[in-house]
Amino acid sequence: MTDPTDTRRALRDAFGTFMTGVTVVTTTDGAGQPLGFTANSFASVSLDPPLLLVQIARNSANYVKFTTTAHFAVNILAEGQKDISSTFARPVADRFAGIDWQPGPEGSPILPGVAAWFDCTLFKVVDAGDHAILIGHVEGFHASTAPGLGYYRGTYFTPVATQATVPTGPDIIVSAILERGGQVLLVDDGFGGLTLPTARVGRDGTAAALAALTHQSGLTAAPGPLYSVYEDVARGQQHIAFRCPCTGGTPVKGAFVDLAPDSFAEVTDQALRVMLERLAEESRMGNYGIYFGNQDRGQVALVSGGTT
Repeated sequence: MTDPTDTRRALRDAFGTFMTGVTVVTTTDGAGQPLGFTANSFASVSLDPPLLLVQIARNSANYVKFTTTAHFAVNILAEGQKDISSTFARPVADRFAGIDWQPGPEGSPILPGVAAWFDCTLFKVVDAGDHAILIGHVEGFHASTAPGLGYYRGTYFTPVATQATVPTGPDIIVSAILERGGQVLLVDDGFGGLTLPTARVGRDGTAAALAALTHQSGLTAAPGPLYSVYEDVARGQQHIAFRCPCTGGTPVKGAFVDLAPDSFAEVTDQALRVMLERLAEESRMGNYGIYFGNQDRGQVALVSGGTT
């Protein structure tokens, strides 16, 4: 078993920026034969326990096998592995032909030369419309020094080597939903309204920005589960919000308000206001989800009550 502290550190580093690169997700079938598909959409769900998620389309030929497997691995491709990405994205008879893969700690195929890999047991399958979300519990990992392969607006790129020539991606904005006793902390947004404690993600990554927000709040709080991911197209921003339960402390600024729609009338950002109204309803029902979409529309994938 991998040391939990090392696992949390690996997750923090891998998801330091939201654009996490191109991955190949793998597992084996009942006969031990390898299966895999390319995905460029995965994210951290939790650091304690260490959970991550990937998505698979319902019309994928691998849908049934991946949603019923006991384990899967996420292979983060290195900069020279565009051909592997293309192979696992196409309907090829044998995607593993010529690939000297090795089984990970849980038995899922680990591809050679990748920038990093996470081997997981299947924690939960969440219905998400025309996709399913596979949530994995990280049981083993490895990270190399190889630059990862990125994919942005239809083009492959190497985030490190080609940083100056790649089209600029969205700003990454993280929000801390600091909850305590049925209330949530709101602060002055600087424009005469209210907002959540929010910050841009810097070079140290999402986890560091979230930790700084909770520290600056004056509250004792732990990074909690991912709650919302949405793109603000007009502003060129990617927003990530985490629920962070508070266990003590006094707010340095702002104040706690009840988790009720009437409390959010002064939240000037419409997307944040709608998110908080959803949180109030889900808190009342005790059934939470993860929002994926943009500032106007998207879908909520249930976590509590999801299919296991």
